[in-house]
Amino acid sequence: MIPEDLKYTRDHEWVKMEGGEAVIGITEHAQKELGDITFVELPETGADVSKGDGFATIESVKAASDVYAPVSGKVSAVNEELESSPELINRYPYGQGWICKINVDGDPGAEGLMDAEAYAQFLEENEQ
Repeated sequence: MIPEDLKYTRDHEWVKMEGGEAVIGITEHAQKELGDITFVELPETGADVSKGDGFATIESVKAASDVYAPVSGKVSAVNEELESSPELINRYPYGQGWICKINVDGDPGAEGLMDAEAYAQFLEENEQ
């Protein structure tokens, strides 16, 4: 299931634009690859992030993985529920498992971001 109303990165993050704010999380595919998530290091509220830079870390029983910013801006909110319940990312990667919100600098644009169809094709090509 790949929600149609989101944009996606090649690093398996998703973005949902709400006005000038981007809600960010990791995809169903990413959480399956990681396995049971045990810890999330969230960014600091107010931190400046640049597109492509790591801004959070997710640890699982298999590995630790960086989460890369799909847009540039300032962190406006973090999902504090993940501190006590990191498994929300496994259960609800596109809902309660969101990681943070970023007030986007200027026009977020879709440069480098894929729609659901392009992301599905990307996944198929990389499974072969």
